[in-house]
Amino acid sequence: MAEDLLINATTKEGKYKELIPQVKALISHEADLIANLGNICAALKFGMNFFWVGFYFVKNDELVLGPFQGPVACTRIKKGKGVCGTSWQKNEVIIVPDVEKFEGHIACSSLSKSEIVLPIYNSKNEFIGVLDVDSEALATFDEVDEKFLNEVLGLIKF
Repeated sequence: MAEDLLINATTKEGKYKELIPQVKALISHEADLIANLGNICAALKFGMNFFWVGFYFVKNDELVLGPFQGPVACTRIKKGKGVCGTSWQKNEVIIVPDVEKFEGHIACSSLSKSEIVLPIYNSKNEFIGVLDVDSEALATFDEVDEKFLNEVLGLIKF
């Protein structure tokens, strides 16, 4: 079965509003978490024109790379290291307008210029990982992204 994303909006909010129902439909008939995370990464990368989109999950006190779309990535991240590890340590969303100015930033790709990282929680409200999104442009991410990316995370059964 072929799946196509249809995004006609020109504003960031409009694109998310068109994309989210399509993501919901895409994953609604699939129970496999990995398959759904892979499709969500692809939908966000191509629907929103992001540079890199991926998931990291806590395993043995490290964040370990999960499904993603984009260039090869860092495989393991320690708590408190980089934007992802800092999000884990602080248990909060982190928006970085310029990764060069984020102390301790882990440069998996020199093309990444800005980043947003959102914590992921399971059904028991336990921190289990992060959603990491990178852009090739400075200051790409804001509260609009936070709101709608959290909405996407709410569609997933962790």
